[in-house]
Amino acid sequence: MEFWQNIYSHFDPIAFHLGSIAVHWYGIMYALALLIAIYSAHWIIKKDNIDLHKDILDSYILWAEIGVILGARIGYILFYDTHTYYYLTHPWQIFNPFIDGMYAGISGMSYHGALIGFIISTIIWCRKNKISFWFMTDIAVLAIPIGYIFGRIGNFFNQELIGRVTDVPWAIYVNGTLRHPSQLYEAILEGLFVFIILYVYRNRKKFDGQLALMYVGLYSFARIIAEFFRQPDIQLGFILNTSWLTMGMFISMIFVVCSFVCLFYIMKNIKNKII
Repeated sequence: MEFWQNIYSHFDPIAFHLGSIAVHWYGIMYALALLIAIYSAHWIIKKDNIDLHKDILDSYILWAEIGVILGARIGYILFYDTHTYYYLTHPWQIFNPFIDGMYAGISGMSYHGALIGFIISTIIWCRKNKISFWFMTDIAVLAIPIGYIFGRIGNFFNQELIGRVTDVPWAIYVNGTLRHPSQLYEAILEGLFVFIILYVYRNRKKFDGQLALMYVGLYSFARIIAEFFRQPDIQLGFILNTSWLTMGMFISMIFVVCSFVCLFYIMKNIKNKII
């Protein structure tokens, strides 16, 4: 276990350089996450014989990805960043990858912001193409968790979103302190676990949108569990004068409630129509 516990001292987060630009494993893993999610969506459509043309799906993926990127960055600023007012008066800096003329990349993304951006872009695309919002999101949520696994592994490689202090045998040293590898917990709970449930259940769904709402609820529930092992955001700490509630946990609780309310409302309407 000694090698594993000291893995960060044996691992360089920079994969290679392109001139003066350092290419991090983090970026590679996120690019891989996107490609795998796209491949998974095409594979599921083919496997389940879903009536959706490849070009239509590719068009949707482009819109969804734009929504995810915009939502993730803006969501981070609104939910987690303490310099929100700076960005409100300097909006051109939100996506500026340069600091003092040096390339540094864009730091700070919010998954919940990405989810909101995804929903908004999907609504716009579906209205534009006259395709059911729920039909498309049921396809998307089968692909997203697979990509998510690689995204969280990217966070692990980048030595960010670190876990809380612990003495469990599989803990890893982060700046000399043993901590939970919480990024890997999230990859398993919020990625693999959610995917398996949705994949197994997909052909049993009662209506379009059921998988999408299940995804939101399952992901949020898994995120709440993972937050107990993840170090609170340093700029926020615990919120609402508690010693346990984090911003990620709080937002996830809201999403859990919203997903169950929507599921209950839709299923109740379906039942009433049957009666």
